[in-house]
Amino acid sequence: MSGHANSLKAILLALGANFAIFVSKLVAAVVTGSGAMLAEAVHSLADCGNQGLLLLGMRQAKRPPSDEYPLGWGRALYFWSFLVAMLLFSVGGVFSIYEGVHKLAHPEPLKWPWLALGVLVFGIVAESISMRGCLQEVNKARGDLSLWQWFRATRSSELLVIFGEDLAALLGLCLAALAVGATMLTGDLVYDALGTIAIGVLLVAVAVAVAIEVKALLIGQGVEPQRRAELLTFLKSRPEVAEVLNLLTLQMGPDVVVAVKARMNPAGGETGLIQAINAVEAAMKAQFPDVRWSFFEPDLAD
Repeated sequence: MSGHANSLKAILLALGANFAIFVSKLVAAVVTGSGAMLAEAVHSLADCGNQGLLLLGMRQAKRPPSDEYPLGWGRALYFWSFLVAMLLFSVGGVFSIYEGVHKLAHPEPLKWPWLALGVLVFGIVAESISMRGCLQEVNKARGDLSLWQWFRATRSSELLVIFGEDLAALLGLCLAALAVGATMLTGDLVYDALGTIAIGVLLVAVAVAVAIEVKALLIGQGVEPQRRAELLTFLKSRPEVAEVLNLLTLQMGPDVVVAVKARMNPAGGETGLIQAINAVEAAMKAQFPDVRWSFFEPDLAD
């Protein structure tokens, strides 16, 4: 069974890194006039706002259930994660592509290109620290899965978004450094413009990939396949359960809803059956703390 990742730690690391990088990029973009640098500055500022939205989503997800929201607010985290993906697409990606096209049509000479390159190197270092912290939390959650398998299977939307943002930011910084470096070496401003467009295309691609995964959670996904298999194995191992007829799960942010239909072993009448079901549910919630709601239906057939 995979471990539990600390999404809050990954978000705070990314927020600190992105704010420091934003300030340094903005100063360098104003001094140098680099389109690639300006695109990266906007990207870092958007990332700071994105992390704020994720923190808001995590806070809302902790709201208690009510008559109006009987299963709580856990899925609010998916809404904010999807909004972050859209902002990454529009503010980050589309703006970068627009800026690059504008620079192609109206090239402007770079000023202080060494300063731009120095800021980009600082950004790469800071973003690498953030990416390392994110990967540490991802590794706790993914177990034996590859990164791509984890990306497709994870139900942690906030960690998914942070991973996508950090990856796009790190690759974008490298692209910007290459664009500025090529412009310095050749004196051809087209490299700066092409670098800006490439950053935009990268951000759009990452945003679309993240949005597709979060959309599935918004629609209503069950728990990860490995987690479902663990739940099924647990239920089959219980002496009270003769046969598991059906198992339904629903991921609700950090919480899980489980509905079980099972044929029970004889338990000595109605009271014995109720006690047996209560024992199974109590043991399940003890072994799987993320199971907040469980609905158990004894039956003879599915």
